[in-house]
Amino acid sequence: MTHTIRYIMVGGFLGAGKTTTLGRLAKHYQDRGLRVGIVTNDQATDLVDTNTLRSQGFHVSEVAGACFCCRFNDLMSTIDSLGAQQLPDVILAEPVGSCTDLVATVLQPIKQLYDAKFSLAPYPVILKPSHGRKVLRGDKGSGFSPKAEYILRKQLEEADAILINRIDELTPTDLKELIDLLEEQFPGTPVLRVSARSGAGFDSLTELLDQQGDFGRKVLDIDYDIYAEGEAELGWLNSSMSVTASQPFALDELLLEIVERLSDRLKAAGFEAAHLKTIGLWEGFFGVANLISSDTAPELSLPSNCQVKEVDVIINARVACDPQELQALVTVVVAEACQARTATVELHQTQSFRPGRPQPTHRFSLAST
Repeated sequence: MTHTIRYIMVGGFLGAGKTTTLGRLAKHYQDRGLRVGIVTNDQATDLVDTNTLRSQGFHVSEVAGACFCCRFNDLMSTIDSLGAQQLPDVILAEPVGSCTDLVATVLQPIKQLYDAKFSLAPYPVILKPSHGRKVLRGDKGSGFSPKAEYILRKQLEEADAILINRIDELTPTDLKELIDLLEEQFPGTPVLRVSARSGAGFDSLTELLDQQGDFGRKVLDIDYDIYAEGEAELGWLNSSMSVTASQPFALDELLLEIVERLSDRLKAAGFEAAHLKTIGLWEGFFGVANLISSDTAPELSLPSNCQVKEVDVIINARVACDPQELQALVTVVVAEACQARTATVELHQTQSFRPGRPQPTHRFSLAST
């Protein structure tokens, strides 16, 4: 009997909470006795998400260099590598947060080319309230251009279900407004309320993902010129480094200070942050700090509670600004934070750029019959 892998892809804009959601789902399926593989995705290497999930003990591989749609063959070979010793029962996939048109370029190719190998779960897309509310209301001060907002709207349009994340941080009035906006603009698409951090609403999500049926059928009518220009407006930075000091310092305070200083600099310059993440890795321990928008405070999302004298640090930044300006700001901020601890920095590598035009390996304009 052919072993069928359940393919679960969770979409959503940058900072929506995809990594936290995948980590919680991975534990859920492992607790059910299932073998789970996770595939992360980024335009560059040194991905905080990959390191975060690996540090939690999950079996993770990464497709880097472009989105799943443009590296479809790499996605398939990466899944094969995850099953080199034993085939997984479930693959959890996290696409790049600035990508859309994933039904036509990922889900339908899997369905039409690898139907015997995979069973497709419903495709959920996570909505980040801080940016989502402004975009759905049509506020002029959303922080992103109409072309970047176009991507977020298209992500929601192709979803089998929309997940409102961070419900524990929303007032009942704000939550009702979001639900009303989604039901008005995306009629017929189920709306679930979840908190990836606390697990609230996850019973409904796992029940959705267990459904059998013909999912991933909402092939978009999409303008690739607007899509490409929207992606290109975001400066992308991945940087890895080692920090060394003569005296122990609190790792969590360093990570949070880097994000706080960078947030302040970006606000002063008028640049909207789509997402900032920094992770510190030290002898099996790790901590993560992040920022999901200019309207929210930086937070220590995963504390390490460690005192260290040396640590590896990775910074991922997605900001609506020139990537060279972003790199300069990150360099200054890291130097300031380390100087305050009389620590030295050894840079391993930095990649800063604007994403190129998407060139999908496959694009099926019609869903399978």
